[in-house]
Amino acid sequence: MELHENKYKEYTTSEFSKFTNVCGTLASKDLSLLEKSFDIAANVLSCYIRENGKPFISHAIEVAKIIITELGMSSTSVVAMFLHEAISKSETEIDIKHFGDDIQRIVEGLNKISKIDIKTTSLQADNFRKLIVSYSSDPRVTLIKLADRLEIMRSLSFFTPIKQMQKATETMLLYAPLSHQLGLYNLKGELENLAFKYLDSSAYRMVTNKLKSTTAEREKFVEDFLIPIENELKKNNFKYEIKSRTKTAYSVWRKMQTQQVNFESVYDVFAIRIILDTEFENEKSDCWAAYSIVANIYEPDTRRFRDWVSRPKITGYESLHTTVSTADGKFVEVQIRTRRMDEIAEKGAAAHWKYKGVKQEHSVQDWLDNVRSLLETSQIETTENINKISQTEIFVFTPTGDLRRLPNGATVLDFAFDIHTNIGAHCVGARVNGKNATIREKLKTGDTVEVLTSKNQTPKADWLNFIVTSKAKSRVRANLNEEEAKHARLGKEIIERRLKNWKLSTFEEAITALTKYYKLKQGADFYAMLGSEKISFPEVKDVLQKLYAESEKKPDIIETKQTEKPKTSLRQSEYLIIDERLSGLSYHLAKCCNPIKGDDIFGFVTINSGITIHSITCQNATRLLDKYSYRVIKAKWRDENEGSFLTTIKIVGNDEIGMLNKITETLQKINASIRSINISSQKGVFEGKIQISVSSAKFLEHILHRLMQIKGIDKVQRINQ
Repeated sequence: MELHENKYKEYTTSEFSKFTNVCGTLASKDLSLLEKSFDIAANVLSCYIRENGKPFISHAIEVAKIIITELGMSSTSVVAMFLHEAISKSETEIDIKHFGDDIQRIVEGLNKISKIDIKTTSLQADNFRKLIVSYSSDPRVTLIKLADRLEIMRSLSFFTPIKQMQKATETMLLYAPLSHQLGLYNLKGELENLAFKYLDSSAYRMVTNKLKSTTAEREKFVEDFLIPIENELKKNNFKYEIKSRTKTAYSVWRKMQTQQVNFESVYDVFAIRIILDTEFENEKSDCWAAYSIVANIYEPDTRRFRDWVSRPKITGYESLHTTVSTADGKFVEVQIRTRRMDEIAEKGAAAHWKYKGVKQEHSVQDWLDNVRSLLETSQIETTENINKISQTEIFVFTPTGDLRRLPNGATVLDFAFDIHTNIGAHCVGARVNGKNATIREKLKTGDTVEVLTSKNQTPKADWLNFIVTSKAKSRVRANLNEEEAKHARLGKEIIERRLKNWKLSTFEEAITALTKYYKLKQGADFYAMLGSEKISFPEVKDVLQKLYAESEKKPDIIETKQTEKPKTSLRQSEYLIIDERLSGLSYHLAKCCNPIKGDDIFGFVTINSGITIHSITCQNATRLLDKYSYRVIKAKWRDENEGSFLTTIKIVGNDEIGMLNKITETLQKINASIRSINISSQKGVFEGKIQISVSSAKFLEHILHRLMQIKGIDKVQRINQ
């Protein structure tokens, strides 16, 4: 996507003008540096477009607004941010020495942080925080980085679903806790809420809709609640402002999870904030006087009282918090603070140095030292919040940083099957965050998992006892069924030969008797036990002798030399035979998996539609086999006939000129019948879905192999559609 040069210049000039208006009156030196840094960034970024189609410079401008208006920082930080954006995208070196040492130091820190590969930190916030600190010789670097992340989260709707999930996970694990450490509580709340919106969209919508539906009722309650408080504040000559703040959807939802209650039972959905305009030396006494007024009108809950006025938090946060109850039993959280305290709560420690009445220790440099101290010493549990996001899901990463979404309780083995069926089948363990782990180990959000495999490993029946994903279960069952079928073929071949050598002419009668003796459902189960050596042939010989003795049939069971090649095929009556001639018959191919000849299949007896044929790897297979096994019948394809089956393949690669021709020519050369093609392209990468008619799974494998040989093709796979 390209933007006309004149249009781009008009846009950047207009947006920069709006930004400088937001900044207010700047010294000529500051304005000059801003203009120079902006021009450099605008020129470098002129060929870059954001996900929403706007020039990339719009991102930098929005970050600049956050730095100035929401974090209360100076234009120095904005200049450094513009230069960093230019350097990170420029193909040539940019000289910034004339901007001064202060700005150079910040830019250097931002450049280093931008090169941090979050994949290598295993998304453990402690490692990430240490990297941030080590690169932030000037703590403003960290604050600029937080402003950058906030702008990204506000624009997240334009990103792809995978990017949305990655950014939201990083934000909840890393950036929200980091902003909390710095006392940027508003920033923390917004980051958490935006991440919540994408990590658990259904819960987010539920809480948001509940909040909207109760707005009018809540506003009326607040109005009535405040009348007696305001009357008393005026009587005592307080200058004040009262704010009513509804808590974020994430904050409300977290209380619902913590307290194990529904929305209606969360009593402090909103908070009342009383902000006093008073001199610095009178702050404490006035806050306590206002508290007394509130406590005299409404009954306070002493268990929920917090005094951060007498002893402020390490972040500099100061306020009195109390929860009071009204006469009708409703609870309200009330916060009491001064104007200075409120700005510190809104903008963090950065607001300290603005107030002349405050002690000298709150100078700019001391504030920077305080920020550095917070970064170096604060300890925060970073996975707690995201673990509360969804009680049913976790977010786990591959060593290359790919995000995998799994159900809560998923194990290393579930993760391995989620990567690929073959990896799961041969998995022997993993390294989780660099430490060895067994296939049974349960994973948690933020883990980075490297799967370990062995060619000697095969799926085991006991795997079904601890894996939780339907994909892993269906793949394990399919593999076990395949192994059982192999054992059954081997067992039948051997027992046929043995019974013939034992000169028993009644083969079916013998198998029926043995199946009944071992309490098995069918003859195939008996064959499988023989083939897997769970039953020995000497034991079978003894059982048959005993059975025939009891029925007064006592043939001499004597081994003779085999003179005839054994029949290895199963009786046709044991299977439903499937071929392409389906017209007028009472069975059809399932649309959910579109099985083709060569796939392992089974039949499912429906109530109204006859028999539906599913692939054993179908997404519905696990449910059908588990819950309705009595309605499942064996099925196989007719060997001697070729079929014609519709299937869809997904193909991804570089969007190069002539690529579509290469694909269609390759398919025509191998006589693959194309039914439809749907291709889309974005940012130099195309993704296509091609519906073709194939005779068998073997032919489909040949098609996929030939397509992968085309230069520029990255991925080809069969999909269900």
